[in-house]
Amino acid sequence: MIASYVHINQILPTLMILFTIILPASISFVFLNSASNALNQATDISADQISKPYRPLPRGIVSRKEAIVISLVFYGAAFIIGFMIHLLFIFFLFLIMIFTVTYSLFPRMKDRLWFNQLWIAIPRGFLAILASWIVFGSILEPIPLITALIAGLFLFGGSITKDFSDQKADDIVGTKTLINCYGVQKAACMVLPFLFFPFIFIPIFINNGLLPPSFWVLTFLAIPSFLIFKMMIHQSRPVCFFENTKAWVLMYLTYFVFALLFSALTVAGVML
Repeated sequence: MIASYVHINQILPTLMILFTIILPASISFVFLNSASNALNQATDISADQISKPYRPLPRGIVSRKEAIVISLVFYGAAFIIGFMIHLLFIFFLFLIMIFTVTYSLFPRMKDRLWFNQLWIAIPRGFLAILASWIVFGSILEPIPLITALIAGLFLFGGSITKDFSDQKADDIVGTKTLINCYGVQKAACMVLPFLFFPFIFIPIFINNGLLPPSFWVLTFLAIPSFLIFKMMIHQSRPVCFFENTKAWVLMYLTYFVFALLFSALTVAGVML
């Protein structure tokens, strides 16, 4: 959001802009994510009892009905706060909500091979970048569109890292993932292009004038992307303090670094 503001206005946002627009929009995203997580856990009790029995629902701390109510409250709060921004922002919140709801409920894309990855990549990667950018800017520009496309492709490949710790539960409840359909090594090889090549293609976008020259730095994120691939092949056990594997942790760290670097480079390019 800060990057899009600077890109449009050529200056850093004031405290008023930070507190009246950027912070509320950020909170909307937090609530939207909280809502989707609560809904997902409410619909995944059977699987969580096998792979994540420490969660609140399998332990009986929260009931399924209570989790659904919590989800509805967070969805409602996300949209109420979103109205402080503008209608296009609300529209993108709605699109993201559709993907998160249909991931867990009918037609429950979580259980469908390939679609379960797509239904994570589109809202968390592609739409999330665009929804942040349109708070101030236009999505009809190459910078946000290409950045969102890279994020979406990366998450499409990287989202299988969460399936290692759920493999046994997914087999039992009938959720089809690349891991339990093709095995670890074959699944890792199948998603490697989505992890690696989005960053490798950045110089091509730069040479065609679609991205600023400073964005070449992002190409180096292909290195941790290849390490994610190696981690998927060589280990599949959860890491301490996290629900999922080291590959999952590195995947999201790479995504966060990508988003932060993209934003910092955009701001620096304008200010300098």
